[in-house]
Amino acid sequence: MDQEQEFIQQLKNSSTKEAAFKELLKLYKERLYWHIRHIVKSHDDTDDVLQNTYIKIYKNIHNFKGDSKLFSWMYRIATNESITHINKNAKRLHLSNEETYQHLINTIKADVYFEGDDIQYKLQQAISILPEKQQLVFNMKYFQDIKYREMSEILETSEGALKASYHIAVKKIEAFLTQD
Repeated sequence: MDQEQEFIQQLKNSSTKEAAFKELLKLYKERLYWHIRHIVKSHDDTDDVLQNTYIKIYKNIHNFKGDSKLFSWMYRIATNESITHINKNAKRLHLSNEETYQHLINTIKADVYFEGDDIQYKLQQAISILPEKQQLVFNMKYFQDIKYREMSEILETSEGALKASYHIAVKKIEAFLTQD
C-alpha cells in the first residue's frame, strides 16, 4: 500500500479521520484556495467555496474509490463547487453568462485582496470572456501548472481536448490583449 492509499484509509477510518483531515487541510488548503480563486475571483467568495468544498470532501471521503488521485478528486469537487457558486450568484442577480463574467471582473477591481496591476487586471478580463471550460483549462495550466494528465482526471476530458482548449484560449487571450 502506497502513502496515498494509507492516508485515504486514515481519512475513512472514524478513529483517525479528524487528525487525517487536519493534515489534508494543511497539505491542500493553499492549492485549493488559488484554484477556486481563479474561478470565482473574489477572496470572500473563495473562502465560502473552499469551506463548502472541505465539507463535501469530509462528508464524501467514504465514497472515494481511488479511481483517480485524491488531489484530482478534491479539485473536481472544488471546480464543481466554484461553478455552482457562480451559477447561484448569477441566478440570484438575474444575470446572463456575459453579465456574470463582467460582474466577476468588477468584483476583482473592488476586491481589497487583489494585488494585481493593470496588466493582471487586463489578463483577468481576457480570461473572463472565454467559455467556462477554456477558462478552467487556462487557469489550471497557466496559473497552477497542472499537467494535462491530472487535468484530464479532474475535468473528466481527454488530454487532447484539453490541449486544444488551452491552445484556443491562449489565442483568444493574445487577441484580446493586443486589440488596442
